[in-house]
This record gives sequence, structure tokens and C-alpha cells, in this order.
Amino acid sequence: MSLHDDAVLVLNTYEDQTDLRDAYLEHLAAHPDGLWKACGAGHLTASALVVDPERGRVLLTLHRKLRMWLQTGGHCEPGDATLAAAALREATEESGVAGLTLLPGGPVRLDRHPVPPPCHFHFDVQYAALATPDAVHAVSDESLDVRWFPYDEVPQVADDSVVRLLDATRARLGA
Repeated sequence: MSLHDDAVLVLNTYEDQTDLRDAYLEHLAAHPDGLWKACGAGHLTASALVVDPERGRVLLTLHRKLRMWLQTGGHCEPGDATLAAAALREATEESGVAGLTLLPGGPVRLDRHPVPPPCHFHFDVQYAALATPDAVHAVSDESLDVRWFPYDEVPQVADDSVVRLLDATRARLGA
């Protein structure tokens, strides 16, 4: 199965945010290169909110270019077999945390947001990755900083899309 086929399957089985999900599927149908950074009309990205549920905290990265506290994530690469694999790879690379596992149940949310040219949109498929309480993190080349935040501090440092992702993640965790 190709990454494109996996993306279509994941999106077809994703039951929430149906209007946005349908927009993702329409984008992929209209743009065979819609998974790749080279697609100027926009492309899918995969991200993961790194969560330590035992301590009630999330690991956010201070994005080097955007200078915003965000979840880990980024562009799909040819070696990614699935969107989930892309999200987990990005989370591991950007957080430095070994042994992350994705929260079961597939994507937690979808988020479409504008980005600077030459691209127009990121169609972000958002997962959550579970870390252990003793997880050790490191700053990657793509970040200015990586830091743990208690759940209740996230609205003060991150934008609404990260807060929505945290809320959906906590709901899935039952927290």
C-alpha cells in the first residue's frame, strides 16, 4: 500500500470533523502530489502532540521559523509507509524522546491552516504520542526550544489549534 492509499484509508475511516475530512479527500483526489511539500496548492502533514498522561503534561517545540509553541510534526517523506509512521518519525526527531508510541485509535484531529508561499495550506493529520514520565527530550535543528508544559498552561503559550488538539487528546485519554 502506498502512502497516498494509506492517507485515503485513514481519512475515510476518520469519523470526526466530516467537512474537513471531506476537504482533505477532495484535495488528494484533485492533486496526486497532495502529500508532498512540492504541491503548491497545499499538502498533507503529520503531527503528534507528545503527552505524558501520568504527569499531566505535554511536550511542545518552539518552532524555529514560526517562533510559536507547537506540537511536533512536519512533512511526509518518501520513506514513510503511513501517516502514523510520519507523525511518529517527526515526533521522535523533533522531541529527541525515544520510545514514543502513538495513542491508539488513529488521528485525534484534523487541522487545515494557511502557510507562507509557495505553498498555500497544510492539511495536518494530528496524532498524539505517549511518553513515559522519565522521558528525556532534546532540542532539534528545527526548534529553538523543547519544553514540558502542564495541561493548564498550554492555553497561555500555544495557539488555539494546539489547545483543541490537547482537549481532543485528553478526551480520548479520559483525562
